[in-house]
Amino acid sequence: MNPYFYSIIGWIGMILIILTYFLLSNKRLVPKSINYNLLNAIGGIGVLVSSIYAKLWLAIVFSIFWIVIAVYSIYKIEKNRPGYKELT
Repeated sequence: MNPYFYSIIGWIGMILIILTYFLLSNKRLVPKSINYNLLNAIGGIGVLVSSIYAKLWLAIVFSIFWIVIAVYSIYKIEKNRPGYKELT
């Protein structure tokens, strides 16, 4: 595959992470929301893919932690979301 593909994926991931931070700083996103954490996870995956291709171990480890934290936060949000009762 074209090496530029991995670089573009990394740039998109980085832009998503920065955009997420910008939206959070300007109160367009709430930190305990699915959207905030999903954008962080997707951005982290983009940076991870690019970092794996370039063998940047520091960025790989950082991205893995970034993704795990975002996915865990999504899990906690979903777990604490009130469910619907079945009609009987």
